[in-house]
Amino acid sequence: MGFLGFILLGLIAGAIAKAIMPGKQGGGWIATLLLGVVGAVLGGWLGSVIFNKGLEEFWDLSTWLLAIAGALVVLFIWGLVTKRTAH
Repeated sequence: MGFLGFILLGLIAGAIAKAIMPGKQGGGWIATLLLGVVGAVLGGWLGSVIFNKGLEEFWDLSTWLLAIAGALVVLFIWGLVTKRTAH
């Protein structure tokens, strides 16, 4: 998969992860893109380690599922890091 395909995959995976994740997440399109790309990298790495299946083809269902799952994990961790405490 090329660089632009990977960026597009990350943007869409990040947007889907934000739609799936309950609650309000901050950030605009740039934050969604960054979280999605980091999530796609994480999902691809975990998929290659655990399932011996990485991010190979743009239109492969496993590529999308790994990218979205990785984006959900990154979004969850981002929510924990940026969580504000009530005073």
